[in-house]
Amino acid sequence: MNLSDLKGVGPNRLEHLRAMGISSLRDLLYFLPVRYEDQQTVTPVRDAWNSPVMIRGTVTEKPKIAYFHGISRVTARIEDETGKMPLCWFNEPWMVQQLPVGQEIMLYGKIQVREKNRQMMNPKLVTEPGWTPAYRAVPGIPGKTLRGMIREALSAIGEVCPETLPKAFRERYRLQDRQEALRQAHFPESPEKLKEALRRLQFEQVLMYLAGVALQKGESQPGWAFGIPPELPETFWETQPFPPTGAQRRVLREIAGDLNRETAMSRLVQGDVGCGKTVLAFGAIFLAQRSGFQSAMMAPTEILARQHYENAKTQLEPLGISCRLLTGSTKAKERRETLRALADGSCQAVFGTHALISEGVTYRHLGLVITDEQHRFGVRQRSRLQEKGISQTDEAPVPHVLVMSATPIPRTLALILYGDLDLSVVDEMPPGRQAVKTRLVPPEKREGMYRFLRERIAQGQQAYIVCPLVEDSEALDQVRSAKNVYEELTQKELKGLRVGLTWGQQKSEEKAETLRAFAAGETDVLIATTVIEVGVNVPNATVMIIENAERFGLSQLHQLRGRVGRGKLESWCFLLSESGNKLRILCETGDGFEVARKDLEQRGPGDLTGTRQSGEAMPGLLAGSGILLLDEAAQAVRDLEKDPALEREWAQIRRLAADYFQENDLRVARN
Repeated sequence: MNLSDLKGVGPNRLEHLRAMGISSLRDLLYFLPVRYEDQQTVTPVRDAWNSPVMIRGTVTEKPKIAYFHGISRVTARIEDETGKMPLCWFNEPWMVQQLPVGQEIMLYGKIQVREKNRQMMNPKLVTEPGWTPAYRAVPGIPGKTLRGMIREALSAIGEVCPETLPKAFRERYRLQDRQEALRQAHFPESPEKLKEALRRLQFEQVLMYLAGVALQKGESQPGWAFGIPPELPETFWETQPFPPTGAQRRVLREIAGDLNRETAMSRLVQGDVGCGKTVLAFGAIFLAQRSGFQSAMMAPTEILARQHYENAKTQLEPLGISCRLLTGSTKAKERRETLRALADGSCQAVFGTHALISEGVTYRHLGLVITDEQHRFGVRQRSRLQEKGISQTDEAPVPHVLVMSATPIPRTLALILYGDLDLSVVDEMPPGRQAVKTRLVPPEKREGMYRFLRERIAQGQQAYIVCPLVEDSEALDQVRSAKNVYEELTQKELKGLRVGLTWGQQKSEEKAETLRAFAAGETDVLIATTVIEVGVNVPNATVMIIENAERFGLSQLHQLRGRVGRGKLESWCFLLSESGNKLRILCETGDGFEVARKDLEQRGPGDLTGTRQSGEAMPGLLAGSGILLLDEAAQAVRDLEKDPALEREWAQIRRLAADYFQENDLRVARN
């Protein structure tokens, strides 16, 4: 059976499916639901306040239909023994015929609440109670039609999705067989069976990733041996205006050891916000330059790249290291000069964005590649920068790779996720850094918060206000935007203060000037989107206010919080939210590794075998199972590698992993 054999799938729908990456029945069966609608648990009308919900009752009056500017609106009312619920459908005129008075029906949908009045909006009639899958929208194919196609495809599952894992292995790790897992993932019979199914599918994906890592072990590429004398790292620290922490000394020694080997370094340096990773990158650049090699440091945003460059001019150029900046907005003349300097070797360190990997950029002797905030780059982008230093001959040495991340990851998880990357953790903060005090602020406490803010400004300090959106959105009417907050506060609570406004797509010149003015103390308050999440360093800023904090991930909130508390003054972070359950961890700890662990539990570990680096590793993964499953799969791989009794199973799994990576053009995120 092929996709075209499914009922209702003609040439147009085939094209729509292919546009979503679905080219076979197997692809269709692995197009898993993004969520599941509980259409079997009935809620009494009296208790139906939260969305979505299913109710059961009797239609008590004849439905009415009205038209406004070509838009239809059907209204009706349903009643059970606990109360009544108004119903409303827009652009579904056929509902008039499906709601006979006196008939008992079941409806599933969202509840709209306005001034204590409820209304169920565009609910679906439920004829078969159960757990109903909801998929990503496929243009041109209604959800009900897509579910029918998948149900039909399941009849051919034995042909297109044969079992991949050996029976002994499945029994040992309590895994469902593949075909049953796919059936339950699409049409679960119960929450328990759904959990088992998703565990099997997720486990297999993690296993393929880890087996892929195992296949690459021992395949280290040749690198340039720098020949760094033992005293050179200490020479670098003597040039700095502050004494390094013990962790910084240790990590720079580890980097120097890697640079002296004839295999290319692949090292991840991670640590909490403010632990001093940038100076470690500069130390590595210093070691490279003293050994006769160029360095390239790539940042995800122009703001961060420019800040690294400005800091490098202050800290590296006095040491005789010529530095340049290359971004998408670099002027043509300056770009030509920079490209010439990189090609002839007179530029020894270049800082930039993805412009560093654009066409026409060549290096004389690139020996060190640094990517900052690595989670913001795709795997292929990071690899392309390293390839800029590779000669045409197959066995020529390649540049060493240093990966910097200010997003803390629990150590055991980092070892799992990054496979062959050597790991250095900067687990010590510079002396004098104070913990940022974090508080949840409900709407009724706003006035007091703004009074506190004005008091801090009166003392000569500065503040950030971060919003999730640039402009207001009709679809997100409860979410406050940066432009709206700016207009509102400059007329009311912050009237008379010097207030700036910046966002990601703002013109580069305007953005740079806004950030410069804030850094120079010419602005009291900076209202922004998450453009200031990384790379903005203003020690005088002591207050961070985050609007609609529930819309951000915990790790991102921790990053934003890290923009304050960078000086010696007491600093505060206020999280504005009506619901603060998931946010309480931020009030309880300033440890970024603990925050990251909680964030992983809530959001999932990312797409391990692809290039997507955030969100759930497989749609539908139940919250809270991610980190446990990763640990379990990693232990399984260790058992397979060590246990002679499992040698045949391990060989089979490695073959499957090799085929899987080749068929899907995937690569392990090793740099």
